[in-house]
Amino acid sequence: MTLLSVNVNKIAVLRNSRGGSEPDVVRAARTCLYAGAHGITVHPRPDQRHIRPDDVLALAALADESGVELNIEGNPFAPPRDGYPGFLALCDAARPAQATLVPDGDGQITSDHGFDFARDGERLAPLVAELKALGCRVSLFVDAGCDGLETAAKIGADRIEIYTGPFAEAAARGDASIELGRCVRTAREAQALGLGVNAGHDLSQGNLEEFLENVPDVLEVSIGHALIGEALYAGLQRTVQAYLAILDDATAAAEHRR
Repeated sequence: MTLLSVNVNKIAVLRNSRGGSEPDVVRAARTCLYAGAHGITVHPRPDQRHIRPDDVLALAALADESGVELNIEGNPFAPPRDGYPGFLALCDAARPAQATLVPDGDGQITSDHGFDFARDGERLAPLVAELKALGCRVSLFVDAGCDGLETAAKIGADRIEIYTGPFAEAAARGDASIELGRCVRTAREAQALGLGVNAGHDLSQGNLEEFLENVPDVLEVSIGHALIGEALYAGLQRTVQAYLAILDDATAAAEHRR
């Protein structure tokens, strides 16, 4: 069975755009779990544009209380700075079930590429070991069709996460066959090396079924941006109707008082 981990970064983006505490990230995560999601994913960044360290700790408590997995994504090479203790320090404090290492720079809007193992493998090895010593399962973000998966296995990673952005773009154009082929080959190569396979980025209701029908034995998908966007559409009608009901009740009460 493929598990769903919901990325709640976008909830924090909306909150931070206004300040204050609404919408509440933990409440949103709890709602996802109540609906049946298997876990929660966050990707805190050093600039704290969305998920903040305090959110990570609150979500870690929720995951522990709910008996589900917390997956923390991030760049292990990014140095600590004011308000951000660094990726490993945050994992030490939160003790997530899974740490997904992603090679994104501070200025990136979103993750858009996987590790170059020829360049990064040696630097990753001690970080992977440190995270595993904390009890974290370690997953490495990779491009479909990448080289060097044997290095990922050698340095002790447990899983890879296939970056599915190019697949999603191809699916939106109507022909995902080439990108799907890359994903399939990468998954099979990883599995032959003893690595589990996760996937994420721009997966949606419109392309997820096609992806899972073709890519074998995906253990987990992490979905946030599309899921939150779809939820706005699916939930707006009910929410507007709830407000209208309040207005109707208030009008009726006012007329009764006259």
